[in-house]
Amino acid sequence: MVAIPVGELRPQARTSPGQHWLTDLLASLPPSDIAPLASRQRQAREALAAVPLPSRRQETWRFTDAAAIPLIPAHPLEAPSAPIALPAPQPGVLRLVLDGRRDPLAGLTLPAGLERLAPAELEPLLGGSLAANGAAGTWPVLLNGALATPVLALRVGLALPTVLELVSDTGAATGVLGLRVLLVLEAGASLEVLEVHRARGASLTSVVVEARLGPNARLRHGLLAQGQAPQPGSIEPAGSAPAAPVLLHHLAVVQDPASELELIAAVSGFGLARLEPLVVQSSGAAFTRLRGLQRVDGSQVADTHSRVLFAGPDGRLDQVHKALADGAGRSVFNGAVIVPREAQRTDAAQLSRSLLLSDRARIDTKPELEIVADDVRCAHGATVSRLQQDELFYLQSRGIAADQAARLLLRGFCEEVLADLPAPASLWRPLQALMGEDPLR
Repeated sequence: MVAIPVGELRPQARTSPGQHWLTDLLASLPPSDIAPLASRQRQAREALAAVPLPSRRQETWRFTDAAAIPLIPAHPLEAPSAPIALPAPQPGVLRLVLDGRRDPLAGLTLPAGLERLAPAELEPLLGGSLAANGAAGTWPVLLNGALATPVLALRVGLALPTVLELVSDTGAATGVLGLRVLLVLEAGASLEVLEVHRARGASLTSVVVEARLGPNARLRHGLLAQGQAPQPGSIEPAGSAPAAPVLLHHLAVVQDPASELELIAAVSGFGLARLEPLVVQSSGAAFTRLRGLQRVDGSQVADTHSRVLFAGPDGRLDQVHKALADGAGRSVFNGAVIVPREAQRTDAAQLSRSLLLSDRARIDTKPELEIVADDVRCAHGATVSRLQQDELFYLQSRGIAADQAARLLLRGFCEEVLADLPAPASLWRPLQALMGEDPLR
């Protein structure tokens, strides 16, 4: 069923391939009839139709080529022909499978302290964290809002001992999938979340996660994004490669005083992966810890754009971002830390460390501080280097082959971030994924 006629969306003037792709996608979406989100979806579709795809002419996409997006088939993600086999969840884990079609909570009894938000509660809360972080009108967020998909909205009322595992695996299916999550942590509550997104077909997964942390609340959020380029098939034009999967991910968080946020992300294997962790400490006096690791190979692009705003005094930030770039891949990091005048006594540290593994790879890193307050302790730094020859020589002098020595050094580089992931992440073998292996083989 067509929600918006193609003729009403397609401009009369010449349009780019990206705009044709967007027009076709909007025309393929079902009607906006998922209460209470119908009006929001219609507004997002109208706004999206008037906004061009991201391009390098935009400052926030200056280093990132979005050409992989129009290569994805412009229709909602196909339903898999057979159920996708997933490893059994570990004890103490509540796994919710997100496919954009079914209610992930259907038939489940939630543990004490975790409950679904009622529709009347969802309406005023949804979009609040995005607006507070200035991201409500960005292209990836509009795309997510335009996709007809249910929202997983949960309230956490106490220190939850269960790990919440959110899994999406599109397999070899093609098309566009939208996922939306809202987490509300009340005062004193704590939650550990592990997001896992896997894809190997020509698919685009659009994810928007919003979180609101009350006073003294604690959220530990792990993100594993494991893509895999599809194998060439007969449907591809001669001499061309299949479109690689795309991931667009927003995490927008609002922290109240004395709350703690820890985000650990590991990304690899996507043709284009764009992560945007956005945090605002609403009144300061909160703690934010960000850890990121991304690997690119072939012609892949991985882009992390983070933003932390201190809207009050005595806030703290500890951020480390790492990248590995091989083949002709491109890694991008832009980390903005904003300290206005009211954010006195802010203590913020930001570090970007990257390894070039190929002469053709490229790394663009841009940590940045915007400071107006005069009583702060803020620092940032960035390094781009290759594997150290003296370290390789040391390992080889002890009988370790050159390729094994390089892998050992890369493993140590990665483990500093991977060790902080929630314990259930080991089931998904994140190190193997980052090394370019099939993590579940």
